[in-house]
Amino acid sequence: MARWETGAQERLAKAAYELYLERGYEKVTVAEIATRAGLTKRTFFRYFADKREVLFSGAAAFQQQVVSSVLEAPVGIAPVDAVIAALSIGGTSLAALGELARQRQRLIDTSTDLQEREMIKMASLTDAIGGALRERGISEPVPTLTAQAGVAVFKIAFERWAGREGTVEFPPLLYQALAELRAAVGPVPPDDAPTASDVPRLGASN
Repeated sequence: MARWETGAQERLAKAAYELYLERGYEKVTVAEIATRAGLTKRTFFRYFADKREVLFSGAAAFQQQVVSSVLEAPVGIAPVDAVIAALSIGGTSLAALGELARQRQRLIDTSTDLQEREMIKMASLTDAIGGALRERGISEPVPTLTAQAGVAVFKIAFERWAGREGTVEFPPLLYQALAELRAAVGPVPPDDAPTASDVPRLGASN
């Protein structure tokens, strides 16, 4: 039976971050990460599918934390409030990583490859949040719209957090972004406001 090196995953992650920051993500190979960590490529692939996953290895746990928080929200709470509260808890746990979380965000911002992987992870999170709302008995289109809006707000707030230095509380940034979204959307239209069926179809004759 193969013996897994103690602390290997942490050593590989540390080595990867060091190399990415020193030389840029694109120029670093898996072999170089393994060498810096004093391990082998075979050991690297025991823990990570590829060099991108070093930066996203915690995504599944983060998603599960958010989904669990949505499912456990009090009965009767508005869907958007349940989602934002869940993302506030998840974001706070990320912010607790401090400079490491900021380094990760800076690396993602400099790589198209990493940005694409980030989009995939955010899409997965959005789908999972929508599923949690549907599990709470909420009918469409509310789960889909709320999940998409919540993740968009979270992304803006986290980028703002990552761009600041020192100890910064995450929840105020999240709720600020939510307030900005609500201001952009504006008040709920009156009951007699035009609906989609009232809008002339493109190309329809007069």
